[in-house]
Amino acid sequence: MTGTAEAMQFGIFTVGDVTPDPTSGRTPTEHERIKAMTTLALKAEEVGLDVFATGEHHNPPFVPSSPTTMLGWIAARTRRLILSTATTLITTNDPVKIAEDYAMLQHLADGRVDLMLGRGNTAPVYPWFGQDIRNGIPLAIENYALLHRLWREDTVDWEGRFRTPLQGFTSTPRPLDGVPPFVWHGSIRSPEIAEQAASYGDGFFHNNIFWPKDHTQRMVDLYRRRYAQHGHGTEEQAVVGLGGHVFMRRNSQDAVREFRPYFDVAPVYGHGPSLEEFTARTPLTVGSPQQVIEKTLTFREYAGDYQRQLFLVDHAGLPLKTVLEQLDMLGEEVVPVLREEFAKNRPADAPDAPTHTARVAAARARAGTGGTPSGPSR
Repeated sequence: MTGTAEAMQFGIFTVGDVTPDPTSGRTPTEHERIKAMTTLALKAEEVGLDVFATGEHHNPPFVPSSPTTMLGWIAARTRRLILSTATTLITTNDPVKIAEDYAMLQHLADGRVDLMLGRGNTAPVYPWFGQDIRNGIPLAIENYALLHRLWREDTVDWEGRFRTPLQGFTSTPRPLDGVPPFVWHGSIRSPEIAEQAASYGDGFFHNNIFWPKDHTQRMVDLYRRRYAQHGHGTEEQAVVGLGGHVFMRRNSQDAVREFRPYFDVAPVYGHGPSLEEFTARTPLTVGSPQQVIEKTLTFREYAGDYQRQLFLVDHAGLPLKTVLEQLDMLGEEVVPVLREEFAKNRPADAPDAPTHTARVAAARARAGTGGTPSGPSR
């Protein structure tokens, strides 16, 4: 199980889009894209990154419809990498199935698992799974309330608005060591989700690749303030994760020239502002490794000392060879400097990034024993 304490975790996330390469016109097959994603995960561990995270999507042009299947495959081939989701759809998945699937994955990965809950951004997904997008926020709130209990209570009686009642239900397997996977609540724009994360004392992940820093600051500040008001600790002790998007070459002009055609057609944000406008207004960094370091370090200025930084590196049809080169630069040149710089002047009470080992130890300390914890940590 993962054990080394890190003040911050660095990793990559993928949305798993199948996009034509605008420079060659070639579109990878679904099989090629899926295998490429697993290759990136293995490479992430090889170059010393901490986290690999995959999105969950159920519509073209995206392929990662079954995150636990993919992460289970990766778990068997890695030893240190933390396996996460960049979105687990709390709105359209049954919370009972989430509880079972991720507890099973947690056991198979010896605790190297957490997940990021989100509502998704594709409206048609809701009716495909029998739901209504107009209930998105209420679904997220109710489903997580059930999931939270399923992982912490051996027997659950429950009745809500959106699914059939449960009577005397036990979710199996039980969480490893009595401690559920750590949960991040991911949101780009919904203060209700920041509030939900704060109320439970969970992590809040703001995937700020689309938004200017003042928006990110408002969301993170809301979460930190409410975290403290709910009695989980000080604002500085709240657990925050941020997204980012990078493309690097030794020479910044080469990076801009090479990435521009990909940016212009990107499924997530293409066909809008120019590359220059977007990089000026958002965390997207296209340039040299040093420029990536300098811009990423500015995130602390408006988000405070935080715990997890994930980069998107494989979007918009970039060929696998190019993405692997990005990972080499991240692992060899960027992340070692970021670890060192973010550690400077870090307050003593700023929490370390969450790991299963640390959370088990904390639960046992709260229970006052060295044995199995009587209840899971948050």
